[in-house]
Amino acid sequence: MAQRPGRPRKSRDRVPAAAAAPPDRFAALADGTRRHLLEQLAVRDRAVGELVTGLDISQAAVSQHLRVLREAGLVTARKEGRNRYYRLRPAALTELRDWLDELERFWQARLAALGDYLREEPDEGRHRRYGRLPASG
Repeated sequence: MAQRPGRPRKSRDRVPAAAAAPPDRFAALADGTRRHLLEQLAVRDRAVGELVTGLDISQAAVSQHLRVLREAGLVTARKEGRNRYYRLRPAALTELRDWLDELERFWQARLAALGDYLREEPDEGRHRRYGRLPASG
């Protein structure tokens, strides 16, 4: 079959973009509405209808935000009758916190090493390299 100009060819064996890479939890947390939803879920499990209350967006929009949070592993969902209840997944936040703690330790060590280097006895070559002249005494 000839391909029409301007139309991409569909590939049946192509992996969808969402399946190719895991969702970014930080990107999911970047949205204020999603952070608000997580704050609500930190209190207790809630149905979508409950989460819509107090927000100035539609239930469909809230469901989309919850889908992003679910795909990022920040919340889980369970179906009870006609309602879908969402629950915060604290382990996902702990994983983020652990990663941030590790990053903080790394940069603290690097900055401490830089501070040690800068406190060393200044040599003439270093000042010349950075365009400063040593103080004349």
